[in-house]
Amino acid sequence: MYIGELAKSTGASPKAIRLYESMGLLGKVLRSGAYRVYSERHVAQVRLIKQAQTMGFKLADVVPAMRAGSVEPDWALLMQQVEHKRSEIALEIVRLKQLDQQLCQINVEIRVCAELA
Repeated sequence: MYIGELAKSTGASPKAIRLYESMGLLGKVLRSGAYRVYSERHVAQVRLIKQAQTMGFKLADVVPAMRAGSVEPDWALLMQQVEHKRSEIALEIVRLKQLDQQLCQINVEIRVCAELA
């Protein structure tokens, strides 16, 4: 399939697909003349990349796990990256809960001031 069909199948723009290829995220892409020819493996790879981005991973985070030229990603490294991201999110949840408590306290203080006015 050509880049337009890959884009439709994955929801990635042709520009993004070219970027993924230039970063080595898609492995070897065959050519037919001037056209790139993608396989179902590339569809799976682009979907995995987009899913990782949706979950907050940067492309630079994905590059080592996608092992340029390899058919399969480095699953162990991907698991490590997911666990690391989960740790970051857990810390962010704690921070946001503390912020919420502070905002609740400020709201209570504002209500008291409004009642006194």
